[in-house]
Amino acid sequence: MSTTITDECINCGVCEPECPNGAITEGEDYYVIDPDLCTECVGFHGEEACQEVCPVDCCIPDEDNVETEEVLLEKASKIHPDQEFPALDELTNETSPMRNPDRKNANL
Repeated sequence: MSTTITDECINCGVCEPECPNGAITEGEDYYVIDPDLCTECVGFHGEEACQEVCPVDCCIPDEDNVETEEVLLEKASKIHPDQEFPALDELTNETSPMRNPDRKNANL
């Protein structure tokens, strides 16, 4: 599932430069995440970068946009065609939040 930003966002902007896909932009009332560009940082980090830096914890899983780790990895490869990513079975807790036992919102 992609990540979404709730209306609790304080518009600090710290999340925007952290997104490896450029999925975060300033919206009309608060920052927003483009679900077509969000890969939950699969292939990049063991934690979702936006969640890690958000001071008010308003970056949460978008339950209306559920995607598997495989789909997210494929999406990352399409967004970054010149970048090499590990194969699905080679992802680790350092390259996929879904492999990280300390993942925020793991029960969602």
